[in-house]
Amino acid sequence: MRRDRLLLATTLMLVFTADLYFVLLPKIQDFRQGRGPGCVCGQGNDSLPVQGGLVSPWLSNSTGGPQDSAESEPDDGGSKLGRLFDHPLYNIQTPMLGPEERLLQAEQLIPYYHKKVSRWERHIAMYNEAAAASNITVTKHKVNFDPEVSWLKFHLGINRYSLYSRQDPAIDQLLRDMNALTIISADYTQDEKALKGACDCEQVVKPSGHHLKLALKMNDFGKAMFKPMRQQRDEVTSEDVFYFVDFQRHNAEIAAFHLDRILDFRRVPPVVGRLVNVTGEVLHATHNQDLRNVFFTSPAKNTCFFAKCLYVCKTEYAVCGRPDTLEGSLSTYLPGLSLAPRVSIPSPWIRSYTFDGRKDWEVNPFYCDTVKQMYPYNSGNRLLNIIDMSIFDFLMGNMDRHHYELFTKFGDDGFLLHFDNARGFGRPSEDVMSILAPLSQCCMIKRSTLMRLRLLLRERYRLSDVMRESLWGDPLRPVLTEPHLLALDRRLKRVLEVVGGCVRELGEEQVVTTDFARSTDPPWTSTVAGEGVER
Repeated sequence: MRRDRLLLATTLMLVFTADLYFVLLPKIQDFRQGRGPGCVCGQGNDSLPVQGGLVSPWLSNSTGGPQDSAESEPDDGGSKLGRLFDHPLYNIQTPMLGPEERLLQAEQLIPYYHKKVSRWERHIAMYNEAAAASNITVTKHKVNFDPEVSWLKFHLGINRYSLYSRQDPAIDQLLRDMNALTIISADYTQDEKALKGACDCEQVVKPSGHHLKLALKMNDFGKAMFKPMRQQRDEVTSEDVFYFVDFQRHNAEIAAFHLDRILDFRRVPPVVGRLVNVTGEVLHATHNQDLRNVFFTSPAKNTCFFAKCLYVCKTEYAVCGRPDTLEGSLSTYLPGLSLAPRVSIPSPWIRSYTFDGRKDWEVNPFYCDTVKQMYPYNSGNRLLNIIDMSIFDFLMGNMDRHHYELFTKFGDDGFLLHFDNARGFGRPSEDVMSILAPLSQCCMIKRSTLMRLRLLLRERYRLSDVMRESLWGDPLRPVLTEPHLLALDRRLKRVLEVVGGCVRELGEEQVVTTDFARSTDPPWTSTVAGEGVER
């Protein structure tokens, strides 16, 4: 054989060998292991696929995501919640926060509260004098206000993007404080005071309307809303009960805070469970004679109280300790309206609060086309934020979202506050698809929201597991029963089914909106190049 032909043959053989080793062999191995080309869902790989510089969510014909080996990938043990919060999707770089991006400044907030503490101490001194003159026993407490208290740090941390940052240590400290600090005052909330006298206690009333709730003040001058237990955790809402006359559940408030944080919305004020002594921490701590007057001892020798002429003004709707101990949820107060004004707006998808009424969105499948022409839904992120909220409500089974609130300082694109979640987690066997009407009718979703939903479907971060782990840290554990936890996984798949249907009909570019999401964690280099859109 000629020398040049031998050299050519040798070169071709080397090229073929290299191609076989580096290209064909890996594909054969992937095929034998059940992975498709470019699959990144194997064991130990938590990153997301990249397309054109964007982290691309998986979308399939059935669920909005593939039913692949990610569903059954082995779990290497450890904390799933910790693993979730270590994921690059939960390490997103927030733009630098200037004064206009923060709700409040320390120089305005601390002097304001120093004045309030002084006013409070003067009020208490006068009340104690009057109580002594009337032979009323009052437990005396001293306020220990410190500019470093956790609730004040929480208020100062509120910004244009969320109520608190992902790794803010003040939040966990705030939960511990609300559970442990001494209660120095108890009163009706302002909204219930505003309703005083609006109902007729001579008439038969339903256990509906406003939840019986109290405003409690701690000895660090922090304030929390207490919602007492009205139902046992395993009590399921009857199928004959309308959503607007259902009892409200304290454990739903607790679970909603944890779900909101796991979804990375961070729009629910911190909530924790607490056992309260209704005699020592409410009756003896209140300065409101109306509240004192509604306490009584039941035939079972339990201490009970009820709301006076506030929808539930009958003793049969009272809440009772065992004999004095009563569990409930404590939700931290946001800054007052004089400091941080908020606006309350009816939801475009508000439900009818009558027995047979129906709203336009319930009969018109093209209702969203009308909404998109209306201010402020015709631009910005308001509509996308409502869709986020509808997903949050659907996972909880909460049908009672008639209004939403937002801080006026941040304008039309400010995030929505996910307030008042006590009517969630009532019926674990039912998925109320109408709650998802904003998503199914508008066929829009934020890319960051979709990616996190897809992540929470995977075995390594399964939603029910991370919720179970997160809720186990609450003093009232277990907060949710197992059927409610498992319902979260089923409902999550249904959300992704709706997204998948929208993508099949309109295409991913029309459905998935790219929003700001850049990872700050060095081990991962994948980024989402966003437009600074509100999350």
